Amino acid sequence: MKLDHVAIWAEDIELLRAFYEKYFGARANPKYENERKRLTSYFLTFPRGGRLELMHRPDIQKASDSPSSHEYIGYAHLGVQLGTRAAVDALTSQLQGDGFRLLDGPRRTGDGYYESMVADPEGNRIVIAE
Repeated sequence: MKLDHVAIWAEDIELLRAFYEKYFGARANPKYENERKRLTSYFLTFPRGGRLELMHRPDIQKASDSPSSHEYIGYAHLGVQLGTRAAVDALTSQLQGDGFRLLDGPRRTGDGYYESMVADPEGNRIVIAE
């Protein structure tokens, strides 16, 4: 068995598509539209594998208005692995410099990972690990 993809509901799939393409090298398929269900989506494929589906439907409500620094049951974060500590520092710095929220790190975790955590434009958490 292989995990094929993870999906998230989004308010603005165009904004998120552009974010993941620019900062994480993702490639989007052509936009899927289902007029009957009022659904639009993109599958984003990452350079070394894994896919993220961005989905929008106007009747889907936000789960919480709490800041992304608060935890709740359900989706916790998307994790990406860059290969080096320098790459983690560089991408974290670029994202922070471009105005995205740094939620944690960069730091060495208790279980030995070197990582940071940032929020995407809609507040979804992304762990950037070496």
